Amino acid sequence: MSPSLLQVENVTKRFGGLAAVSGLNINIQEGELVGLIGPNGAGKTTAFNLLTGVYDPSEGNIVFDGNSINPLKPYQVTKLGMARTFQNIRLFKELTSLENVKIACNLRSKSGLFAAIFRTPSMIENDREIEQKSLDLLAALNLSHVASNRAGDLAYGLQRRLEIARALATQPKLLLLDEPAAGMNPQEKQELRELIQDIRTRFNVTIMLIEHDMKVVMGLCERIYVLDYGQIIAEGSPEDIRSNPKVIAAYLGQEEAE
Repeated sequence: MSPSLLQVENVTKRFGGLAAVSGLNINIQEGELVGLIGPNGAGKTTAFNLLTGVYDPSEGNIVFDGNSINPLKPYQVTKLGMARTFQNIRLFKELTSLENVKIACNLRSKSGLFAAIFRTPSMIENDREIEQKSLDLLAALNLSHVASNRAGDLAYGLQRRLEIARALATQPKLLLLDEPAAGMNPQEKQELRELIQDIRTRFNVTIMLIEHDMKVVMGLCERIYVLDYGQIIAEGSPEDIRSNPKVIAAYLGQEEAE
């Protein structure tokens, strides 16, 4: 077994009297491609928000790459090496594709405030490196042809790719994808599956994704966690999940499952 990259230990998140996530336990090894699925309202996006510092757990602990991240803010979690995309695309729509990626690259910038103000030679060289890295990322995601296009003008599928490129620009160890296939047609979904597999290999990144499209999940993921009413009800291979009675009941209702 590879070392654990992410450990979620008995995490609960309450909003008033409602437990959106309860006793959550997830363990992800380096290099894995893992799915998190469940019916609408099961708590999947809440789980991602807990992992990335948007929410603090009411109980439990989250350890990423050996660090407890409970007290950290989202930008601090990103600096540790965890990046995400969003269910509702959150690009800087008035900026170009290239500018969106360059902004994310600045997280790893070596230049400080003094260099930025006085445009030192090291700052100029740093800017060149960021520009080239951003262009390389756009090329890797087949977006070179829209580098100078406004992000808000791109077709939906290209916006999804651009958001992934921006997340990769932060040099993550763990990439969280929140419904990357949402709104895509069958051809775009097939291209997305191939892209995610390529990203995993090319960038040596561990991936966890939330997805409603079962064909995408079953075709990509080695392990799957199933969340229902804020609790994990099943975990295993795609074959195990496909035939699990609890999972069938969660998606179809108990009577239909029986």
